[in-house]
Amino acid sequence: MADTDQGRMVRVPEASGTGTLDRFFGISQRGSTVRIEILAGLTTWLTMAYILFVNPQILGAVTDKAGVTLTFPEVLTVTALAAGVMTLAMGIFGKYPFAIAAGLGLNAFVAFTLVGTLGLTWPQAMGVIVAEGVLITIFVLTGVRELILNAIPMDLKRSIGIGIGLFIAFIGLVNAGVVVQAKPGPVPPVTIVQDFRSWPLAIFTFGLLVTSALVARRVKGALLIGIVATTILATIVNEARHLQVFTDGSAAWPHKLAAAPNFSLVGNFSFGFVSVLGFWTALAIVISVMLSDFFDTVGTVIGIGGEAKMLDADGRLPGMNRVLLVDSLAAVAGGVTSSSSNTTYIESASGVSQGGRTGLTSVVVGGLFLLAMFFWPIAGMVPAVATAPILVIVGYYMLTLVKDIEWSDPGIGIPALLTITMMPFTYSITNGVGAGFVSYTAIAVLRGRWRDVHPLMYVVSAIFVWYFVHGVVG
Repeated sequence: MADTDQGRMVRVPEASGTGTLDRFFGISQRGSTVRIEILAGLTTWLTMAYILFVNPQILGAVTDKAGVTLTFPEVLTVTALAAGVMTLAMGIFGKYPFAIAAGLGLNAFVAFTLVGTLGLTWPQAMGVIVAEGVLITIFVLTGVRELILNAIPMDLKRSIGIGIGLFIAFIGLVNAGVVVQAKPGPVPPVTIVQDFRSWPLAIFTFGLLVTSALVARRVKGALLIGIVATTILATIVNEARHLQVFTDGSAAWPHKLAAAPNFSLVGNFSFGFVSVLGFWTALAIVISVMLSDFFDTVGTVIGIGGEAKMLDADGRLPGMNRVLLVDSLAAVAGGVTSSSSNTTYIESASGVSQGGRTGLTSVVVGGLFLLAMFFWPIAGMVPAVATAPILVIVGYYMLTLVKDIEWSDPGIGIPALLTITMMPFTYSITNGVGAGFVSYTAIAVLRGRWRDVHPLMYVVSAIFVWYFVHGVVG
């Protein structure tokens, strides 16, 4: 069958799929073939495989108060494990071509806010992610997700994604050494590096320009190609200069190409964050992470479903609850494996654009992620300057939503601005979400439009007021 403009399926005689796979995934019913689904899965994996390199770089950038730093091999293992298992679940149970992996932005929140700023240990930080995943799973199963969707204005939902994008881009520039902390005195808190005459900055610039050009030319797998090209250049330079350019073990030819996965982080989480932060602060943080995760998923799924013409006449995706359930459990799996919250990737659209229409596409992606666990020595070659350009470009993708916000209305434009800017400026998604919610509610009340605010917004805003006041007076 093939999709119509109304989202219904009609028979397409020439569409083919054979045997058990066709019957289980409904391949021919959706106008696809086994070959198309496999190629679509490969395309999606190539487009999002950069997370295997980026996630270890971000989570490994911060040492917790117990002196623990997550190593590249163990983080890559759990990143591939969680992505592989949950993407397989999406394909087998969700029956849609959506792939799952550790979410960019949320992993930065875990590293730089939960561990770096709030002083949680890594197990406690991952406990926050498990709690968020459990909460959102309950909301999906009980139908509360509908209340949340209706309670928050669409422009505030958009601003959360935009703020995370700006946050990610900022982290990329910091990791590359382009943005640095300014010296004490009457100067900005951060500034641009004063001297670009260094190999790491030159290599970062090369990677940013090459990857940007590939993206602009709409090359499939542009982000992964950019990482590989930049890593090759970095390795050549580093080896030629006797491993003195990058001294952290990256950009050097590995002693072996494959090795056994390191599962030491699996199960290493704790709910001790509640006692460390206090109940209300912990609740505000869990809610902010949940909102970021939830709305990102809904926007991604609806966007990709629309592109594939899989939505019904009312703009809804058939079987949406199955997709949301798998995605919410992926957040739990991310915390349990210490890979950070896992979520549905917008890069799934690359496979859909190649004709992927069923869960078989996701099964292929999941299998490739699991296979990648055994090749972490190769991935360990990737330096931070090779992944930093990817963060900047992913930030660009997420910032494109800024055009859809109703900036002419100060009642929504000002809260959106606070949401977007507070995230990168304070290195915290929680602060951005809280500032947006509180300001939106307060402005609506003061302008006499208190009836337009959903009761749930009052409750959440009150929690964030307590969060901010507690932070100031505490």
